[in-house]
Parts: sequence; C-alpha cells; structure tokens
Amino acid sequence: MGATHAIDLSTRSVNVDAHVLTFYDFGMTTTGMLLCLSLGACLTSNDVQFRLRSEGATRVEVCLFQQPRETKEQVCFPMQLGRRAFVWEVAVPLSNLQNFGLSQPQDAPLYYGYRAWGPNWPYQPEWQRGTEIGFIADVDGQGNRFNPNKLLLDPYAFEVSHGLESVQYVSDFDSGAGQRHIDSAAQAPKAVLTPIESYSFASTKPMRPFKDDVIYEVHVKGLTANDPSIPFSYRGTYKGAGMKADYLRDLGVTAVEFLPVHQMTSTYNNYWGYMPMAYFAPQRSYSFDQSPGGPIREFREMVSEFHKRGIKVYTDVVYNHTGEGGTWSGDPSRAQLLSFRGIDNANYYNLSRDPAYYMDHTGCGNDLAGDEELVRDLIVDSLAHWKNQLGVDGFRFDLASVLGNTARGGSFYFDAHDSRNALNRARYELPVRSETGGEGVDLIAEPWAIGYGTYQLGRFPAGWAEWNGSFRDPVRSFYNKRGVESISLGKLAEALSGSANLFETSGRKPWHSINFITAHDGFTLRDLFSYNGKNNYQPYPFGPSDGGSDNNRSWDQNNDSNLQRQLTRTAFVTLLGAVGTPMIVGGDEFYRTLNGNNNAYNLDTIANYLPWPQLDEQTRLRDLVRHLLQLRSSIAGLRPQEFFRGQDGNRNGVKDLTWYGPSGTELPQSAFDEASGFIAYRIDNTEFSQNSDVRSIVILLNADFQGVHMQLPVTTGGSAWGLSVDTAQWWESQSNFAQRGSETKIEREYFVHPRSAVVLLELADKL
Repeated sequence: MGATHAIDLSTRSVNVDAHVLTFYDFGMTTTGMLLCLSLGACLTSNDVQFRLRSEGATRVEVCLFQQPRETKEQVCFPMQLGRRAFVWEVAVPLSNLQNFGLSQPQDAPLYYGYRAWGPNWPYQPEWQRGTEIGFIADVDGQGNRFNPNKLLLDPYAFEVSHGLESVQYVSDFDSGAGQRHIDSAAQAPKAVLTPIESYSFASTKPMRPFKDDVIYEVHVKGLTANDPSIPFSYRGTYKGAGMKADYLRDLGVTAVEFLPVHQMTSTYNNYWGYMPMAYFAPQRSYSFDQSPGGPIREFREMVSEFHKRGIKVYTDVVYNHTGEGGTWSGDPSRAQLLSFRGIDNANYYNLSRDPAYYMDHTGCGNDLAGDEELVRDLIVDSLAHWKNQLGVDGFRFDLASVLGNTARGGSFYFDAHDSRNALNRARYELPVRSETGGEGVDLIAEPWAIGYGTYQLGRFPAGWAEWNGSFRDPVRSFYNKRGVESISLGKLAEALSGSANLFETSGRKPWHSINFITAHDGFTLRDLFSYNGKNNYQPYPFGPSDGGSDNNRSWDQNNDSNLQRQLTRTAFVTLLGAVGTPMIVGGDEFYRTLNGNNNAYNLDTIANYLPWPQLDEQTRLRDLVRHLLQLRSSIAGLRPQEFFRGQDGNRNGVKDLTWYGPSGTELPQSAFDEASGFIAYRIDNTEFSQNSDVRSIVILLNADFQGVHMQLPVTTGGSAWGLSVDTAQWWESQSNFAQRGSETKIEREYFVHPRSAVVLLELADKL
C-alpha cells in the first residue's frame, strides 16, 4: 500500500459492548463523559474503538487521516469479527497514533473511513490503492458490491467532513469499467473523530400533549437566509433558526418541523435535503460553527432556544432511501459507493429479483431494506441519538410506508403489525409520548410512497400520527372544484372532525390526523388559489424544476387578486378550525409565492427563502393567523382528547358537535350524501372546559359563488354570539378579525359572503 501503514492487530483484545439493543455506551475520559454508540467510533481516555457491522464483508480496514482531503490515509488498521454477530472491530491505542504522524483527537480532529472486501472482490495481499487486484465483479449474484478502492463513510458517524458539492470528480465514487480502480480517498466525505460530550435535554424538553400542538414546517436555511433581522453571518444556519424562536412563539406555533437535517450527499440540486448520507450527523453546511464538533454544538443550542420558548423541535427524517441513488441507466455494474452500498449492499438495500438492480418505491433510486435487522437497528439508534443527544422532540417520516415493507425481491407488502419493523420498534423503544404529555416523542408518518401497495393512509400502528391526505384533498376540492368534482358534505365533515373513519379503529385519537392543505412539496397556499397548474419550468431563480404533481386541485380564481387573498384567508380558517393537529408551511402566513412552482426541491435560491413581511397584505394575513392560533389555544373544544360522539354530555341542550345548514337547524343524515358548497358546525366548548368564557364556537364555510344567509343556532342562557373572524374582502383592511373582548354582537342571522369563512363565538357574558 505504498507509504500507507497497515497494522496487524489480529491478536489485540477489543473492548466491545455485548448489548445489541443498548444505544449508548459511554467511555470515561479526562474531559468528562464522551458520547459513544454501540457501533461507530468511540473515543476513550486510552484508545479509539471502531465498530462496523457488515454481514457480507470478508475483510475490513479502518483508515485514518490527519486532514479531510489527504490523497491517501496515514494508516489503515485491519478489523476483526468480534463477539457480536457480523460486527467488525478494532481498538487503536491513542499512544500509537503519533507513530503514524497523527495527532491526538483531543488536540486536533482525525478523519476516518473504511475499506471493505467481499465475495465479488476478495482480499489479496498484493492489492494496492488504485489497482484491480482481486477483482471478480462489480456486483455478483448475491448483490455484493465491495470495492476496496472506495473509501466508505461510517454509517454511525456523528460528524462528516464535507458533502459532494465541493468534490471535483464525483465519478470517482463510481464502480464499473473505467471507474472501479479509481481511489476515492482524497475526495471522499469522512467521519470526523473529535471529542463529543454527552448532553441531556431532560430538564428543558416541552412536555405538552401532542393534541395541543400546531406544527410549522420549514427549511432550516430558508427560515432565515433572507431575513434582515438576523446578522448576515448567521442567516441560513442553526444559529439563525434559533433566533426565530420568539417569532414562532408569538405567532402561536408550538412545534417547528425542519426539513431533513441529516448530513446529505450534496446540497447541489438537493435543496430540500432528501438525499441522506449520514443518519447521526447534522448537515454541516447549515452550521455557522464549522470547527470540529461545531454542527452538533450549534444544533443543540438551536434546540435549546426553541425549548426555552416552549416550542418542540421536529425533524423530517428520510430512512426509506439513501443518497447513493441507483445504478446507471443500462449499466447495473456502475453505481456510486459512498457508504452503505460498499459496506453491505445486499443487506442495507432492498434488491430486485435481479440483485444487480434496486427496488425503488421512493423515486430516488433505492429502498432501504426495512425488514433487515441492521437497517432497523440503524433507524432506531439514529432516532434515539437525535432524541437524547440532540434534543429532538418528534419526527416526520418521509415516505414512511417503505419502512413497513416486509417483502423483498420485487414485491411490496406493508405490515403494520410486525413487531420487528422500525415503525413498531420506534413507538416502544423511544417511546411515543403519552396522551397527557410528558417524556417520549411524537411520530408522524407520510403514509404513502411510489407504486402499488404503498398508499397506507390510516393503516399505521397505534401511536403514530399521519399526514392526512383525506383532509387536504376534500378541502382543496371544496373551494377549487365546485361544479367540477363532487365532494359530499359527509366526506368534508369527516375531515373537519378528525377523521375518525381513518384513525379510531386502531385506537388512535383526533390529533393523530395531521391536517394540512399545503406542504413543502407542492403549491404554497397562495399559489393554490392563484394557478390552474404547475409552472415549474420558469426562469431561475424560481425554476426550472422537473417533476411535481399534475393533480393539484388548484384554481386561479379567474385571476381575481382580491379573491385569491380571500381564499387564502378562508383556507386558514378551515385548517385551524378543524379538529386534528394542524400543520402550517413556513411563509404561508405572510402570503408567500413560488410563482406556481410546485416542486422546487432543487432551488437553493431566494425563491425558497422566506420573504419576511414588507407589504400590508403580508402582515395582515400574518396577524389573522396569529389570532386564529390564539383562538385555537384558548378553546379546548378545538383540541378534544377523544372523537366527538354527537351527544350532549353535560345536558345543556347542545351536542359536543352539531352540523348545520343555512336554516340553523341540525342537518339530517341524508344531507351528508349531498355535495353542497356550504357547511356549518358548532362545537360545545363547555363539554371540554369549565373555565372558558367561550361557551361554544360556530364555524361557517362557504365555498359557493353566492352568499348565504345563515340562521344562527340558539345560544344558551346569558350568552350571545360575537363576530370573531370573517375572511370576506369587506374586512380586509382590519385583518379580518376582532380582538378578544371587542367582538360585535350578532343577532339571529349572519350573511356569509361567497368564498369566505366566518367564526362566531358564543360568549358567556352578553355583549
């Protein structure tokens, strides 16, 4: 291996952890308790212990570097199979590092990666970097893709030296003819070995029940990259994001959900971040602090800032596929080897019947094999790490049905009852937060993927919340497809009341429905009411972007800008007045537009950065959203512990939930089969709270093109209806709402303007 040192440590005893399910093993050092996992690198006061799991490998070496871009390693240490099945390990005494020109990790960071051999490329002592000695095939009949010329990133790395956006020749990571002999060490992302102290968030984590949360989905960089209130050097970083905690608290948000923050392969053409490379490491480019350990420290500090304001931190996690992609079109021998593929391709990935190819229910070239133990361990270990050591309070799982797939070799079978799968292990081992709050995490599934059998809305295990497409789609059609698509009142009523039809039979509750009208991967709320179809191939910086759904249920309101703003307000009332856990997309509260691009995944540009309010129309909408969130927080009936029963539990003459037509009388059952453009409902707040001046709330939703004279329900003794919100244009100059305590008294009838929503409060004291 030229000047590179290879040390035979085959006779050295290795201090291993024999507890497979123990997530954290700590080594005491002179600097305190350092963070270690059951796999990966563990720095102790005496040595560095490396552990890597690979069932298919026949030889593994760990290679150390002093700098992240060195052309070759300083030394490689052969690893041995230890007591744990398929775990390769070696312990390197710290005192030996100086013999190879390496500093102590406490003084300067070291960098490392793995080289692995297997059945398709057996080890030969004569092998040298940049040669094909020992090569048999790029991929064999069992799906092995070992190649010792490719330096591999530790799947359990806490920190990664760099992504591929700074790499000159990305093709150096490829296998296949003409590429397999190229050594990738100089350019390969490497694990950073530096002291990382253990940390506890136990005393700061919000303990709020999930039912009381409002989620704000946003990109870490996009949140502040264009924010003049943030110092320039902090914009687009974890540091900058933490400085927006006051804004989100004042808006009424209780949980911020960041798009993926796992270290990704590259930010180039991957702004959203759905191409993960390291499931334990925060994305380095989002950190202002680029020093060793900086991304972890800064992420922890950001979480602490949100926790101080009572705001939970959720992260979008992508355990369904990795950023290594698939094979080159027409050449299955050529594929990118960065980490998982070169360590144990046949077990990390779900291979096709022909193991030279990959199952792809993600659209990103591969599926991780969720039925394999090493993948399940990786997922749950990663979740525990982000929960315990980085302070994360909940997770949204991208294309989560892939994690429940128990079929291999070309088929798909979702099994929510398999206790071994990551979906069930996560809810038991983390565990899920209880109904009344406290410790634990909140788990949210995107309950679909790509291909037959992957749409699993309503079928996830108990304890799991789900993005509710059966809320989004009827609401969009109700407002944008009148006369085109028939949406029954029954379907709309199910969505507005928590979707018991989807969640109740599995023992879940109303808040397990994540209600949303827009999300990051689609139109903004403004654009939903401003475009008839996607506009993705527009000039930079708002495009071009390929892909994107053609089934948006959108409408431009005949280019009536007043009506476009009104429908945006109406949609917010519909979302925040519904039962379930609402999710707002960052920037929707101040009328953000992407000019009709509904798949801006690739644009690391001003188009994707939140345009902080500068116009009256932005601030007026934001103020309305703040008011709606204050109402939601103060009215327990909008956040019920259980599904409505349509009964008068406290015998005050009002049911917990009542549906009305314009006449002010309760809708008969037959009416729910109709496709009316108007629906009204009343929630009796006294069924849920005895300490509120709001006895009940009535919400009137009019999607029709004509106004409705609504006869209001009878109030209980000593109360009256007060006007809280009307989204119609007549009130726009005053942000469409009345401050609490200044509501106008409404008698028996109220005119609901076309395409608008109204909120009335039954107040205990007459106005």
